[in-house]
Amino acid sequence: MAAPHDARASDTALVEKGRYIATAADCFACHTSPAGKAFAGGYPITTPVGTIYSTNITPSLATGIGHYTKAEFFEAVRRGIGRGGRHLYPAMPYPSYAAITDEDMGALYAFFTSSVAPVEQENRPNTVRFPFNMRSGMVLWNWLYLDTATFHPRPQETPQIARGRYLVDHLEHCGTCHTSRTLLMGPSSAHYLSGSVVGVWYAPNITTDKVAGIADWTDSDLRDYLQTGHALNRGQAAGPMAEVVTNSTQSLTSGDIDAIIVYLRQVPAVAGDEKQSRTSFGLADHPEDAERGLTTSADRGWKVFSGSCASCHQAEGQGINAYPSLTHNSTTGGPNARNLVATILAGLERRSGDSSVFMPAFGSKALWVNRLSDEDIADVSNFVLKTFGNPSVQIDASYVAKRRAELTP
Repeated sequence: MAAPHDARASDTALVEKGRYIATAADCFACHTSPAGKAFAGGYPITTPVGTIYSTNITPSLATGIGHYTKAEFFEAVRRGIGRGGRHLYPAMPYPSYAAITDEDMGALYAFFTSSVAPVEQENRPNTVRFPFNMRSGMVLWNWLYLDTATFHPRPQETPQIARGRYLVDHLEHCGTCHTSRTLLMGPSSAHYLSGSVVGVWYAPNITTDKVAGIADWTDSDLRDYLQTGHALNRGQAAGPMAEVVTNSTQSLTSGDIDAIIVYLRQVPAVAGDEKQSRTSFGLADHPEDAERGLTTSADRGWKVFSGSCASCHQAEGQGINAYPSLTHNSTTGGPNARNLVATILAGLERRSGDSSVFMPAFGSKALWVNRLSDEDIADVSNFVLKTFGNPSVQIDASYVAKRRAELTP
């Protein structure tokens, strides 16, 4: 029989393991609204069928999961069925979490029921359109897309690759964003990790394709990106990925980071329409010399760039300190302008360790921001794309207006 202090140490170890599993599963990012209390829900998730608000998963007896038994908790996380038999939407990535091991689920339950502070906060109603607001339809969806098998290493799979697959496919649920969807909003297995639109953002191809994917990223590039959100001459995390870095991947052990990288290195390549790697675009011209005195739309773009962007990104887009270069940048060299426009509209805030990176939201109505119109953003985007990035991508004000409308309030 264990001594009381041994039992307490065991309980503490279980809770701490649960804390790590919750971090790897990025529970905080989706279940904590901006400026809200941890895990109290209310975070808006924009989907093609409407907005889904995350729920309160604190151990509050009145509004959270305080009454959940371990079996009910397991059923919600891994099967998408809440207490009382209510079906959850797969915006809560239970199709990925379905494979979480019993041991890890037990640790998660211990963490959420004994370490998370209870918060009395009612869940916000979703705004999902008919017929998708009929949760009974999830029975069919689950039959089509939910694999309930618990994770096991595959034959001939090394322990490191198995761990990487467990992290990528299940805990970190990377495919939720990076795999495109079918008409019924299920993951398209033929396009596994090959990129997908996520609200206003675009989650890029992270397969081993030499042009569309990350074959040209070194292990150090990938490690820097996952740990800090920035890989020199490759890219930087913004939007949902900035939240992933801030709340999840920066806190993973070096062994788990390496396992993710090793697994991604053997993901089959899926080609896109790109003719050139998104990180290969360099400086096309010296912008200040080329644009001064012109009266074209490109000149308008230069003026916006000079007034709102050059002080941080520098006149020739070379960047300085925490402000990234606009050349050899996956945002400016991508196959579409979604992430460039979304970053200009929504800004950026990312933390790693003691460091913080911030960019103002130029689509904001805040008085202190130099708010840019749809035409301004189209002009500066086109200038940046032609000068520093992929010149084949060009947009107009209507494109920006659509992206602005897609931004979650």
